[in-house]
Amino acid sequence: MPELPEVETVRRGLEPVMAGQVIADAEVRRPDLRWPFPPNMAKRLQGQIVRGLRRRSKYILADLSSGETLIIHLGMSGRMLVSGQMRGEFFRNHDAKSAHDHVVIHMGNGARITFNDARRFGAMDLVPTDTAEDHWLLSKLGPEPLGNSFNAAYLENALNGRRTPIKSALLDQRVVAGLGNIYVCEALHRAGINPKRHAGRIASPRLGALVPVIRDVLAEAIEAGGSSLRDHRQADGELGYFQHRFLVYDQANKPCQTLGCGGTVRRIVQSGRSTFYCPTCQR
Repeated sequence: MPELPEVETVRRGLEPVMAGQVIADAEVRRPDLRWPFPPNMAKRLQGQIVRGLRRRSKYILADLSSGETLIIHLGMSGRMLVSGQMRGEFFRNHDAKSAHDHVVIHMGNGARITFNDARRFGAMDLVPTDTAEDHWLLSKLGPEPLGNSFNAAYLENALNGRRTPIKSALLDQRVVAGLGNIYVCEALHRAGINPKRHAGRIASPRLGALVPVIRDVLAEAIEAGGSSLRDHRQADGELGYFQHRFLVYDQANKPCQTLGCGGTVRRIVQSGRSTFYCPTCQR
């Protein structure tokens, strides 16, 4: 599933061709994805100006001139692809229609935004903008890891007394929004924290040091266009490249890359998810 860097990369790719532009037409080619589409979604989108695009956790929010916000979740395999516009020095032509192109948004500037989702785990909804944060998908989310409210004091308080492993705690979207398996593994490795350690037993200085590490990992991943392991594509169809910088994720049985460590990366399963770490330098 796309994590925060992948979703932010897509948002940034959509913004130049959607923000401030009118939606000339919209096609909704099936009644549902993971859940039913909102009633009359195509008509409610047509003629609206996209006031801005923002991200909350792993969701893209497009604020419309109608006073509604389009909430977009990419699911497991969803892609938002832009065509009909210059992307840097290149022009991307419209692709032939695919059976997995479920929503197509035609912008007044000639751009076409195609939501393609082979597995149909994605979702879209239309809600009043002024109450969007109260939507059931968003209302219980924790702070954004790149925002000011995510800091050492907050993290220490949120994890105080928790006996769950730190890896599982950081994946809890109520603790911090947008983190997923890849970037938690990478952040814990850089911070030298064993993913099995109880969250409430980690000393304050180590938790404080973890916060900027999380920020750095996410910022580097966004700069690299996210990680393309299976389905992720940027809005222009290009791959992300952060997977080439993985230090532990999907590196089981390879030497740890920490200078002077000499350990070997291991894979274990925590809460049904693969965890990659070095037992030598992560304690």
